[in-house]
Amino acid sequence: MSDGVEAIIKTAKGVRETLDYSGTGPVKLPAAAEQSGPSAGQRLKSLLSEWGTGVVIPAAVIILWQAAGSAGLISPEFLPTPLSILSAFAGLTATGELTHHLGVSIGRAGTGFLIGGILGLLFGVLTGLFRRAEYLLDPSVQVLRLVPHLAIAPLIILWFGFGELSKVVIIMSGSFFPLYINTFMGIRGVDNKLFEVARVLGFSPLQKLRRLILPAALPGILLGLRLSMAVAWIGLVVAELIGSQSGVGFLINEAKQNSNTEVIFVGIIIFAVVGKLIDSLFRVIERKFLSWRDSYQG
Repeated sequence: MSDGVEAIIKTAKGVRETLDYSGTGPVKLPAAAEQSGPSAGQRLKSLLSEWGTGVVIPAAVIILWQAAGSAGLISPEFLPTPLSILSAFAGLTATGELTHHLGVSIGRAGTGFLIGGILGLLFGVLTGLFRRAEYLLDPSVQVLRLVPHLAIAPLIILWFGFGELSKVVIIMSGSFFPLYINTFMGIRGVDNKLFEVARVLGFSPLQKLRRLILPAALPGILLGLRLSMAVAWIGLVVAELIGSQSGVGFLINEAKQNSNTEVIFVGIIIFAVVGKLIDSLFRVIERKFLSWRDSYQG
């Protein structure tokens, strides 16, 4: 037996003992690893420090913006002051109009992201695992990926009308591609040495997929989820600015027709804040599922 095969067998035994694939008992970690995690107070302090640092520039911009507007240096029709935008926000919230439009927008984005994301994940796994599927599907997907939203939106509306279906299709078409590409690349980036270990351990194809391929490709899949949700939120703007009767995009379009600059800024800020919250949510998910990786912390 060669030295290379002996090394693989030793590695396989170590993996089996560490991960406890038999399921007969919990994984035993070294005492140092059990005590290495930060406390809840330390995590909260670190989070507040990150938020405090990130707020410095926006706060300075808002203060200067308000001062310039109050001094009459900026036309209110061109750039209303933060206080006037806040007043418009309060008025829309009091009437319930903003809540209604925001709920419609989140529902559309969530539906389109769910459908497009599931399809992107399935196609990414299929083309990542099978070369024939890649040769058959990937060229067509890559061609469609390079077509902008604004180019296909009129065609989608022509096919599906001005109803909800066309808006969901526009969002779905955008959220499909990032998750597809990152899933495909994540699977193809799995280290070949792990397959050698799986072969020594006698894994079945399903066990390889569940215990080896998907966990190793998880960083790429989670990155694809973040990007897909971001593109879905951007696609929502395109969908609602074209022939919509509700949603934050419709609110912006209506304010443009009425020359109501404050409401336009309210809509833009809503899109920015909700998008940031969604991205932060996915970062929390990444932190939860990828903290075990040595390269996660940089």
